Amino acid sequence: MYIEDKSSGLSGPARIGRVHFSKTGKTLRYGDRSFQSLKGSGFKANYFDVDSGEEFWISGCRKDGSDRLYGERNPVAIDDDVREEYWIEIRERPECKDQAYA
Repeated sequence: MYIEDKSSGLSGPARIGRVHFSKTGKTLRYGDRSFQSLKGSGFKANYFDVDSGEEFWISGCRKDGSDRLYGERNPVAIDDDVREEYWIEIRERPECKDQAYA
């Protein structure tokens, strides 16, 4: 999934990583953080961190790589455990499978 921190403004640090859903599907987990939906009440964000209240944009990765909401060209880090899957299966660019940023 694409995960962008919106707590400091419209464009924040972003990464591609694997998330896990709770049994009920109401909570999303990434690393040691838990997120819940803003249910449409966020401004350019759709989830919030349960512990800190910080807002995030979390969505599926796009095949064309234009995951950022406003199309900025800032680098997006890719977690090691999903790098090959991202470049080969989602972006269909196996020649890039060793790149740590999109």
